[in-house]
Amino acid sequence: MAPPARPVWTGQIRLALVALPVKLYSALDSKEKISFNQIHEPSKQRIKYEKVAPGVGAVPNDEIVKGYEYQKGRYVLFSDEEFDALKVDSKKTLDMIQFAPADSIDPIYFDKPYYALPDGKLADEPYRVVREALKKTKTVGLGQITMRGRSYIAAVKPYEDGLTVETVHYAQELRAAKGFFDEIPTGKLDADLIDLAEELITRKKAKFDPNKFEDEYAIAIERLVKKKIERHGELVLEDQEEPSKDYGDNVVSLVDALKKSLAKKQGGAETAPAAKTATKRPKAAAEKVRAAPRAKAPAKRAKK
Repeated sequence: MAPPARPVWTGQIRLALVALPVKLYSALDSKEKISFNQIHEPSKQRIKYEKVAPGVGAVPNDEIVKGYEYQKGRYVLFSDEEFDALKVDSKKTLDMIQFAPADSIDPIYFDKPYYALPDGKLADEPYRVVREALKKTKTVGLGQITMRGRSYIAAVKPYEDGLTVETVHYAQELRAAKGFFDEIPTGKLDADLIDLAEELITRKKAKFDPNKFEDEYAIAIERLVKKKIERHGELVLEDQEEPSKDYGDNVVSLVDALKKSLAKKQGGAETAPAAKTATKRPKAAAEKVRAAPRAKAPAKRAKK
């Protein structure tokens, strides 16, 4: 698939004295999804929005400026020229000033990915050199990039046969996780429960394949829109999903739920998890021994 006609950024990635001219293209598919407009139902006319000022009415765009409220109802105003003068110098160089192990950056920091392509034939060799060096050292090149008047932390990564540049959040942009998790109880967990959960996870472990996941809501919306058009606007309700059941007090214990999940995966034959639950096997074996005479009784009656 050919890249889009227009790159979002053109410049160079620098590794010391090595300059690598590149063009960046968004790695995210921007194809349009179904969008809706607000409609006045009685007249079937689309709702339009006007910018109005109290006591003035509708105002033209060229009379609108940005303002910061420093006290209730009091603003300082800014012109576009002031913001233009304030913009970070839109330099066209991404200097890789640090290299970090690829697995040392928490994924929560990564934001938007871009494909970086060599810009011109002379860029091919340095591009491949930087790609292979990052692969062999298993590192990510870090620097700063300026796009659309803003400065971002940028991570240069090897990806498949090329390079990507991914913007990275600043530390102050992320909320600290500690405040969210403070009320989660601590204390010792049942080792058998962890073994059971670990067994389930191990059985379902596989390489990530994004093609196995679909946007179910988007698919349902497309189907609804199609049916609505086919039925000339008639109400469509029969395809609605059943609401989630309220289980109330009928909740299976975590142990039973995990055991049943394991048994289901084995076609109904439940197996005990390794090592730590081995002590439970003699009891099960004893129950089988006690059940054996009852199983033979019908055969004796048949002989008579």
